[in-house]
Amino acid sequence: MKRLTLADCFDPDGERFGIPTYPWRCAPDDLATRRQLRIRGLRPGGQDIAAQLLRPRRRREPLTAYLYRVDLARSVRPMTPGRWRAHAAMMRARRRCPECGRDAGYVIPPTLGMCVTCAYPEEQRAA
Repeated sequence: MKRLTLADCFDPDGERFGIPTYPWRCAPDDLATRRQLRIRGLRPGGQDIAAQLLRPRRRREPLTAYLYRVDLARSVRPMTPGRWRAHAAMMRARRRCPECGRDAGYVIPPTLGMCVTCAYPEEQRAA
């Protein structure tokens, strides 16, 4: 595969990639990523991807970020009391150890699948 350069990433008409493409940090002001929209208190709101950003990297595929039109973005939905309760229940479930059943006080790492105390009992006895 031919290595992508910054000049290859500039395709505002979308002829090469199918959608308008800009180099990293060179997008027009009326387009924003999901994260940039969220900072402004907006969300894409069901609109299609308007453009993309490409950032070339050595020996790997380029980084891609999708852009959405700011004028079509909608405001973020507010958190209702029901959503807060659902979020709290989800976080409680992620903190509960399946081995000992205790609330670990932190989100249990998926790589361990249990709290650190249950995963490494010999180290806990030594301490």
